[in-house]
Amino acid sequence: MTDSVVIFDAEKTHAADTEYFVRRGMTKGYQILSLLAPPVYAVFAISKYGRGHITVNRILRATWMGGSAGVVGGGAFEYARSQWTDAERLRNRRLVATYNTSSLRADDHATIGGILFAVVTPALFWKRANSINLILGGAGIGSAVGLLTHYGRSLTGDHPPVVEIPTPSPPNTTEEATTAPPP
Repeated sequence: MTDSVVIFDAEKTHAADTEYFVRRGMTKGYQILSLLAPPVYAVFAISKYGRGHITVNRILRATWMGGSAGVVGGGAFEYARSQWTDAERLRNRRLVATYNTSSLRADDHATIGGILFAVVTPALFWKRANSINLILGGAGIGSAVGLLTHYGRSLTGDHPPVVEIPTPSPPNTTEEATTAPPP
């Protein structure tokens, strides 16, 4: 007797893993470019226009626009990378990424910082910037602060726990295991 149930559909698994990595790439791109955009913009603006052109509004706008570029760039990079990877290798990458507690903690810190600063930044700089720049730029700066908090905690010795990747055990197919009486 044969079952017509497909246990492992490589095409669907590859598509789900690609979607996971695109979302993860977008998140990491947002975090990294939100961290890099303010100092890069400040150096560029000071070198080209002088100190008079550095304002809170422009720094916040550069932060959220940099984060947006990171979302697009990170998603596109991971999509291209995942499309050219075979299903088995992509599945292994996803397992490693899923159990990477350091990356998960960095994402958590960045999310907490983003939400916190999206609320605090408008309260502090209400009259100095446009409201959309205050909220989105504050979220970008908060994400960067959260990411720096994660790296600071790791540098001071507070490392996240290492979780072993579970390996599936083969099913027990012996006759003895299937006919044993319950305890």
